[in-house]
This record gives sequence, structure tokens and C-alpha cells, in this order.
Amino acid sequence: MSAMSRPLVIVTETLDQACADWLEQRVELIWCSHEKVDELARLLPGADGLVVRTYTQVNDSLLEKATNLKVVGRAGVGLDNIDIPACKRRKVKVVSTPDANTQAVVEYVTGLMLDACRPRAAMPDGCPPEEFHRMRKVYVGTQLSELTLGILGFGRIGKRIGQVAHAIGMRVIANDLLPEAKLRKAVDYPFQFVGKEELYAESDVLSVHVDGREENRGLVGSVALWKLKPSCLLINTSRGFVVVPDALADWAKQVAPSGGRAVLDVHEPEPPPASYPLYGLPNVKLLPHLASRTDVALANMSWVVRDVAAVLEGQKPEYPAW
Repeated sequence: MSAMSRPLVIVTETLDQACADWLEQRVELIWCSHEKVDELARLLPGADGLVVRTYTQVNDSLLEKATNLKVVGRAGVGLDNIDIPACKRRKVKVVSTPDANTQAVVEYVTGLMLDACRPRAAMPDGCPPEEFHRMRKVYVGTQLSELTLGILGFGRIGKRIGQVAHAIGMRVIANDLLPEAKLRKAVDYPFQFVGKEELYAESDVLSVHVDGREENRGLVGSVALWKLKPSCLLINTSRGFVVVPDALADWAKQVAPSGGRAVLDVHEPEPPPASYPLYGLPNVKLLPHLASRTDVALANMSWVVRDVAAVLEGQKPEYPAW
């Protein structure tokens, strides 16, 4: 294929360089940040493909400009920022990398549980004996093997976290939209399938891994939070909009004396505004969306370019959204 006949693909966010180089051997590649609104609007009519990550909104407004578009590649797992029905109406294929960051997120969540339950403090230089012994008395943790892990959303990541938790010795309970029989066929370790109320009531640690469907917006609000144990550790690495910030702030203030805590890696919007009600709460830890940020996971996500190229070459992609 000659350079003149190559399809045009626009990359609007970061992409692993090796993956970009691979794609550039097959297409005409243009980098244009989603923040450069006017420039992107000028380029979109000629685009055959589009590669995005998190912050490019592929909606009717964008698609109306991209009249030649054939494929959108989401270098990541969720498709929250892509209007799938709008793409289907225009016969624009959507591809992603659904298993790219599973291991990264699982390791991250495991680390968050250990951070919360097994505090590790470094001795100061020249630590005096009294401080050494004080630290040994103060920093006493809780064994994960004594706790029940509740998993809200038992997809790829939820299942893998359950496997790790079981290996550590935790009791694993889970809730998902899919039927229990189907979930059991997908794992080889014991877990208890429970309703949401039981999940909330029995979890010592509740880890949220639901997808981005609209029904999950505000899923963890006042009703859910006040069913949790006052000592529960809540971890959300799924979607920011799943947790209601005002409700969580109220819950966190009330349960602080009992040890209740929350760790949020995702927020709505990102970054959260200065008025975010969760700022300044000592038992709420806010993290800047780091769960999938490993070199391997980022490269895995960037390899969405393989499916983008496949569609443009008239081949069947490995991970189509429709």
C-alpha cells in the first residue's frame, strides 16, 4: 500500500511509542490532542480511524464532524466516553482492550488493603529505644485472613481479586448482575454469591468493580453506605460516578470512631473540584486514578492499535464493542 493510499488515523491522547510506531507503518498517523478543539475539528472530516483514551468524548458532536470515520479505538477497558449507539448508527466500529489492566488493578487493590490493614512505618534515623518500642506497640495491624472481602461487580477484575483474596485466606463474597451459575463456571475457588444487602452488611472490605452503565451511577449512595459495617474499608477503583461524594462524606464522618474508611482512586469529575466534599477527611484517602498505571498495562492498552488496523484492513477485530 502506498503512503498516498494509507488511511488517516488521529491519536488524541497518550499512546505507547512502540504501539504508535507499529501503527504508523500501516497508516498515516496524526497526533492531535482532544484539548485542541479547533484543530481536531479541522482534521476529523478526513479521519478513517480515531485512537482515544479517557478524556476524548466520542459523541454525536464529534461523529458529525468525522464523516469518513470507520473505527474508534479506546486504549483502555471501559467505554464510558464513547457513545456506542451513536457509533452503531453510523456504522463506526468500536474496539478496546478489555483485559489490558486486570493484573495492574488487582495488584493495586491488594496493596490498598494491605496499606489499610497492615500499616508499615519506617524507623527514623538513629531511632532511640523508646521510639522503637513505641512504634511496635502502635503499629499493630489486622490480618487479611480474618476478614471478609465483598466484591461488588464480579467481572474480569473482580474475579481475579477474589482469587488473590482467597489465596491470602480471606472469605470472599460477591454480587453481580450475571447469574450465580455462570459466575461459578468462570472461577476455580470458593466464593459466596449474595444479594447487595448481604454484601454490604457482611463485608469487612468492600471493593467496587462495576462497569460504566448508567444504572450504576450513584449505586453506592446513602442507602448502601448505611448498610455497611461502621468499621468497613470501602475501595473504589471502578468509576467515579458510582459513589455519591456527599453521602460518603456523611458516612465517613459518622464512622470514623469505629474505624470506617474509604479509598477512592476514581472521581467524578477528574480531577475533582476544590469543592469536593471528600477533601480533608482523615479517614478518606483520595488517589489520582493510578490503578492501571503500570508500564505493562499502559502498553497493553495501547495495543488497541492492532484492532484499529484490522478494521481498516477489512479484517475482524479481536475485541469489538459491537
